[in-house]
Amino acid sequence: MRGGAFMFIEHDDMDGEATSQERRKPGQSRSRILGTVVQCDGSRAIIAAQAESVEADEWRQWSVGKLISINLGDRRTVGLVYSIEKPNRGRENDEENRIEVSVELVGEVREVRGMAKPVFDRGITTYPHVGAIAHDIRSGDLAAIYDLGGRPATTIGCLSQDETLEARIAMDDTLSRHFAIVGTTGVGKSTAVSLLVRKAIEARPDLRILILDPHNEFADAFQDYAVRIDTGNLDLPFWLFRLEEFAEVLFRGREAVPEEIDILRDIIPTAKAMYRSAGGQASLRRGGDTGGVTADTPIPYRIVDLMRLIDEKMGQLDAKQDRPFYRSLRARLDAAVVDPHYRFMFSSKLIEDSIHQTIGRIFRIPSEGRPLTCFELAGLPSEVVNAVCSVLARLAFDLALWSEGKLKLMVLCEEAHRYMPADPKLGFAPTRHALSRIAKEGRKYGCYLGVVTQRPGELDPTILSQCSTIFAMRLANERDKEIIRSAIADSSVSTLSFLSSMGQREAIAFGEGVATTMRMKFLELRREFIPGLRQVEEAPRETAATDQVDLVSIVEKLRNLPKPQPTATFGNPAPQQSQAGDPGYRKRAFSIPDDLSELNFGRAPGAGR
Repeated sequence: MRGGAFMFIEHDDMDGEATSQERRKPGQSRSRILGTVVQCDGSRAIIAAQAESVEADEWRQWSVGKLISINLGDRRTVGLVYSIEKPNRGRENDEENRIEVSVELVGEVREVRGMAKPVFDRGITTYPHVGAIAHDIRSGDLAAIYDLGGRPATTIGCLSQDETLEARIAMDDTLSRHFAIVGTTGVGKSTAVSLLVRKAIEARPDLRILILDPHNEFADAFQDYAVRIDTGNLDLPFWLFRLEEFAEVLFRGREAVPEEIDILRDIIPTAKAMYRSAGGQASLRRGGDTGGVTADTPIPYRIVDLMRLIDEKMGQLDAKQDRPFYRSLRARLDAAVVDPHYRFMFSSKLIEDSIHQTIGRIFRIPSEGRPLTCFELAGLPSEVVNAVCSVLARLAFDLALWSEGKLKLMVLCEEAHRYMPADPKLGFAPTRHALSRIAKEGRKYGCYLGVVTQRPGELDPTILSQCSTIFAMRLANERDKEIIRSAIADSSVSTLSFLSSMGQREAIAFGEGVATTMRMKFLELRREFIPGLRQVEEAPRETAATDQVDLVSIVEKLRNLPKPQPTATFGNPAPQQSQAGDPGYRKRAFSIPDDLSELNFGRAPGAGR
């Protein structure tokens, strides 16, 4: 609700008292005095004022969402306007046009001797008395409210109440204690993510950022910083997957068969030992003697060895009852290996220990001036996305842990409710566990989490509770708004009543990264930095030419079959093609630090090598 211009009417015998209470500068307009306190309790106050005309200056108007100041002599209580109403609204002969303004008390500003600027404190030490004068807040007081107290500040926008004042956050605290951006579709959420990522790279050049991008829209917005990884150049070997992750791929998202999982748990360590031993003699060892290697150890092994072990087990007399499970498991392996959608896992005909190249490329080690990786998930099979996200989140945490703080990593999850749903029966448990581990322990080792979602009510509350800075954009669902209300820590709860009516790029920021709850508007980005803008601009042209759709290319993408390789003839050997579809990918040099090659993934700190 928005009222007109309101003014507290002063009498001549009150001029001296009002002037002393207001501490106005010489020549300052007395119309800045707007009302008086008529009621106050422990957290709220009611101000009586009078309406003037609607043609008055905007800065003199009462409006919901603005901060006002209540003068108490040596200090000024700050209040947030959350309701405006007119008492006795049925009386038409109300010439004074009285109104009542309800405010929530959020803190106080005080002058400190020896300091040029006022200081803002959360909480109230002296409550307003009846008759205290309320007025529009001063710009200096407004700046003091959002002052970061000497912490390094990064400008991300302007205040909604006063666009001449910058909205600033403490970037180090925002990153190290995790952050979340929530808002419904179409409010500028992706634009806010793009802005914050750019500001984070500027403030922390040593930071590596991995964006899990389900819509393939961020790579075009970061062409100067990012490396794009999609189904065409993804190289994520199957042996990097843990047993649960590998089973998620084999069973294609369906519930796994316990007997088949037990078989994999027994034979995968043997297959890994066969790869490590010369001549493949590991199969002659005693059962269980695999040199400490488990099904989760990231060591290469060959699928052909896995199938050979299954065939050997089926041929044994004591496996008669389990033969249906062996046959079923072997059929699953055959189907996954030949499926073109899983080419990024099984395409390599030559199994080699490429963990250093894979990790170095995904997590930008070295960064080579591009510290950002856009991992595009839209082209991956839906039943594999959860397993891939689990592998990436787990590797990110292990990298930060074993690098002893030398690597600073951030995992940014777009549409995070897909990977971390509130219902434990939904989603993939290893993915939830890997991201929860980053949220709970990552800041100790330099691994940070960014959560972006349009449905915070469907997100795992444990994950959201670990995000110490939250940017809440427009939300319409009552369940989503209730989740955000429960997350806010300070007294400015009434600020969240505006979540349903905020404008584009506007957000309410609260938490460790800001001084106090702040209603702000993000900076406007250049068009080429806005995610997904190219897809939106090209959509009308594509829909206008519906009669010219290339159905042949669509079917080729649907089948996703590899292109036939040229056969070798005498004197003309066939060209070598790598598993990632990039000629010379294996030959490319990766400069990996020595400490990365010595990392012990999955091993507890202090364990023997």
